[in-house]
Amino acid sequence: MPYDPSDYPPFAVTVDLVVLTVRRHALCALTVRRGEQPFQGRWALPGGFVRPNEDLAQAAARELSEETGLTAHDPSAPAQDNGAHLEQLATYGDPKRDPRMRVVSVAHLALAPDLPAPRPGGDANSARWAPVEELLAQDGYGRDGEPVAPLAFDHAQILADGVERARSKIEYSSLATAFCPPEFTVGELRRVYEAVWAVALDPRNFHRKVTGTPGFLVPTGGTTTRQGGRPAQLFRAGGATLLNPPMLRPEV
Repeated sequence: MPYDPSDYPPFAVTVDLVVLTVRRHALCALTVRRGEQPFQGRWALPGGFVRPNEDLAQAAARELSEETGLTAHDPSAPAQDNGAHLEQLATYGDPKRDPRMRVVSVAHLALAPDLPAPRPGGDANSARWAPVEELLAQDGYGRDGEPVAPLAFDHAQILADGVERARSKIEYSSLATAFCPPEFTVGELRRVYEAVWAVALDPRNFHRKVTGTPGFLVPTGGTTTRQGGRPAQLFRAGGATLLNPPMLRPEV
């Protein structure tokens, strides 16, 4: 029998972005305040509908560029100044997750250092970086004195999943270097781990572990005093993608 599209209920596909960076020693996520219904006025993760001529990766890369000015980094290509790590996170398809219609969202996780000030677009009338602990709180007040309200749609769950992905992956992969500039100190890398894991780490033990892990860090031959004090040795990310031994997360 001939295929009739009208025999099937319509639904849409979106991409939502968990964009994480470290700001003022805290793990922060990019959020936008919705300018339209549904959930008008509520904070949400950036994202949008997949266009008819796009695949999922293209849609996620476009949204990332529109919201942050960053391009998705191709691991096989040389690092870019405005590149960001981008990977698919999970798919969310609860029939009631969007009151407009049946919408399936394919969430993506993006990580980058020194992200620019957010620039709202589309149906978002403002944007901000906020600590993830504030965004995932159920009540109380944020750093700016504004009451904390749940994120729109199911974005609190998506954000929590993205944060846990980042926390677990920096244990066994070199992903933590995605939060660092091309050249960084061991101290700067340690502060990334501390911010993502929300723990304090012993500086000497951390230095011994990361410099003793094969392929994790490569000395550049340079030093810097940007953190104050004595000159600190600069490193860049090595070629290892998996860490052996892994950087195990402390019990908290």
